Amino acid sequence: MSTCNCGTKTCKRTASEVLKEEHRVIERVLDAMGRMLAHAWVDEQFLIKALDFLRNFADGCHHAKEEGELFPILESAGVPRQGGPIGCLTSEHEEGRRLLATIEANLDGAERHVPGAVVAVRRAVAEYIALLRQHIEKEDSVLFVMADHLLGAHEQDLMLKAFDRAEHENGNVGKHERYLALAEELANWEFDLVSEST
Repeated sequence: MSTCNCGTKTCKRTASEVLKEEHRVIERVLDAMGRMLAHAWVDEQFLIKALDFLRNFADGCHHAKEEGELFPILESAGVPRQGGPIGCLTSEHEEGRRLLATIEANLDGAERHVPGAVVAVRRAVAEYIALLRQHIEKEDSVLFVMADHLLGAHEQDLMLKAFDRAEHENGNVGKHERYLALAEELANWEFDLVSEST
């Protein structure tokens, strides 16, 4: 396991803790998306940035860590893919990708107030928020508990090293930090209040 500096003492981190920290970042963006839905319009600029974050951080970084590192090592420890939590969670990752594609496909029309496009974007955003919230809850309360029980220090350390490589190699230097900053921007996004009649 890798170490991190927490004030004056050093603590051990697990792969699950890293993934949970990323969940908290993702949840802040989901909160902002929920605030957008509280308004009677679609904020195209916000959603363009949110799609960038969700595709490249939530999916391209976070889900890639799970699918590329955590799920295979859990399978090797005896957790079934088919009919088990790994298959279910992988299917939810795929459903999230489908919903993001729906948002993107209808975004231009929604910005031009095409009624069907507005409805499609708002519905897909709402479904994505609901999907990710229950998905995160499953991982935090079931999968990561299982992982910490099944995997020893050696497996945890291998995953953490793989996570670090994914974040800092192959042209990804600074990418993780850039998307953390984007999440902060989205979390603090100011939405203009627009009434239902406008």
